[in-house]
Amino acid sequence: MLHNDVPGTDDITALATTVGPTCISIYTPTERATSNASEKNHTGFANQVREALEHVSDKHERAAFEEQFAGLLEDEEYWRYQSRTLAVFATTERLRTFRLPNRLLERTSVGDRFFVKPLLRAVTFPQSAFVLALAEGSVRVVEVSAEPPAQEVKITGLPTSTASFADDSPQSYRARLGGVQDVGKKTRVAEYARAIDHQLRSLLGARGVPLILASAEPTSSIYRSVNSYTGLLDEGIDGNPEHTSDDELASRSREVLDNFYKLQVADLAEQFDSRTSEGRTQTDLSDLAKSATFGAIDTLFVDIDAVVPGSIDPDDGTVSFGDEGGDVYGVVDEIARRTLLSSGRVLALRAEEVPGGGAAAAILRYAPTGG
Repeated sequence: MLHNDVPGTDDITALATTVGPTCISIYTPTERATSNASEKNHTGFANQVREALEHVSDKHERAAFEEQFAGLLEDEEYWRYQSRTLAVFATTERLRTFRLPNRLLERTSVGDRFFVKPLLRAVTFPQSAFVLALAEGSVRVVEVSAEPPAQEVKITGLPTSTASFADDSPQSYRARLGGVQDVGKKTRVAEYARAIDHQLRSLLGARGVPLILASAEPTSSIYRSVNSYTGLLDEGIDGNPEHTSDDELASRSREVLDNFYKLQVADLAEQFDSRTSEGRTQTDLSDLAKSATFGAIDTLFVDIDAVVPGSIDPDDGTVSFGDEGGDVYGVVDEIARRTLLSSGRVLALRAEEVPGGGAAAAILRYAPTGG
C-alpha cells in the first residue's frame, strides 16, 4: 500500500502564508518497489539537503536547518514507507513533509517563501484511487495509482459475502427480524452493501480519494443507493469482478480516472468560456498579478511547468519581469500564492489545458471596473 499524506487546503494555505527569512522547499522523486529503494530515496534527499544548505549563508540559520533535516534523515522507519514523491518544506523552526502519489520533478528551492506550485498538481486532480470489487459472493478493495503494481488493502471487519453477512452479523436485517428467512434478496444485498460502506469509512475518511466501483447489476445499483462516500465516481467497471485480477482492475480503473480528468478539464474550459462572455476572465500575467493582489481571482489556472522570472509589488501588484535562468520561484508562483491567500482556487494543469495557451489564466469574482 502506498503511504500517501496528500496536503489539504489548510496545509497548502499555511505553506503559502509562510514568508522568510529563509524557506527551503525540496521535491524528491521516490521509489518503493526496488530492493534498495529506502537507501536510494534517503541518499537522493540527503544530496538535495546539502545543495539547499549551500545557499544558506547565515551560520545560525544553517545550524538550525541542519538539526531539522538531521531528525528526518535519521528516522529509518520513515524512509521505509514512501510513495512517488517526497515534498519537504522547512524553516529554521519547523519541517513539514508530504508523501505524494504522483511523480514530480526533482527540485530544490531556497528563498523567502515556499515553492508550492508543484504541490498543487497532487491536489488538482486524483493520481490514485481505490477500487471496490463487489460481488454477492466476495468483496475486496484494491489500491491503484499511476504506476503498477496494484495492491489489495486489508480492512478489518469487512463482510465477506452476502450470505455470510446475513447469517452471521447481529446487525443483519434477518437477525433483527428474529430469524425470519423470507427476507427479499434485494434487502439482504442492501444490508451487505451498507455494512461495506460503513467499514470503508475508516479507510476513505474525508480524504477525497476517488472510489471506483467494480460490480455487476443489480449489486452495483444497490451499492450506489446506500453509498455515503462523496468520492464515489459515476463511472465504474461493469461485470463480476471475482474473476478479474487486481492488475486488470487497476488498468481499467486508470481509464476511468483518465475519463474523470478529461470531464473535469472540459467543464473548466466551458466555465472559462462562459465567464469570458461576461468579462470575468484574464490571461495576461500583468493583469492577473493585480487581480491576485486585490483578491479578485476566483479560480486560477497555471501551467505546472511554467517558469516566469520576476517579482510582483506587494502593494499594487505591478510586475517586474526578470531575466531567464533565475530561480524557479517567479511571477506565476506568486500569483498562485496570492490567489490562495485570498481563498481562491488554484488548479495546476498541463500547458495545453490552460485557457488562452499562456502560463496562467483566471476566472474573476467580478468584472474589472470599466472592463
